[in-house]
Amino acid sequence: MATHAVHTRDTEEQSRFRLDDHLPVDHRLNRVYRIGAGLIGAFLIIFGILGLINHIGFFGTGGDTVTGLNTNGTLSVLSICIGVLLLAGMVIGGNFASTLNMVLGVLFLLNGFLFLGLLDTPNNFLAFKIQNVLFSFVVGLLLMTFGMYGRVGSSLPHDNPYWRARHPEPSPHERREEPGRRTPPRNQVR
Repeated sequence: MATHAVHTRDTEEQSRFRLDDHLPVDHRLNRVYRIGAGLIGAFLIIFGILGLINHIGFFGTGGDTVTGLNTNGTLSVLSICIGVLLLAGMVIGGNFASTLNMVLGVLFLLNGFLFLGLLDTPNNFLAFKIQNVLFSFVVGLLLMTFGMYGRVGSSLPHDNPYWRARHPEPSPHERREEPGRRTPPRNQVR
């Protein structure tokens, strides 16, 4: 009875799928995550530093512009923090960078929708204008693309660890190669 409980627990642990566990750390797509996070992080840090250098008010909602985007002190500090986080993801790399890119991408998209609704209201505490909203959407989509690249898609190869986690049964190609297994003719319906 005890061996059955141990076997069941091991099977349940193997059948659970976590995004971070299945992609090898040295996977070739690791560079995509790292470069994407690094470029966006570097831009956000530069944007934040330029905003702080210009002595913009911390919660000012005026028309202070840096690199074509409206900003205030709060947005500058927030940009520096997120940029540092993305650069840390670039340095760490691997699954951490991929997951970080996906999470921050979703947050950028949600932020864009939130401040789209807050434009021209007194609650616009980050001094967003429409160009900031569009920037937030573009960066969010880019980060999500960098994070999901190689994890999500209809044409993932059957040896991809994420495809295998979603399809525990053998692929059609693997079924044909199993010794002793007869494949039905193409025109025969199962």
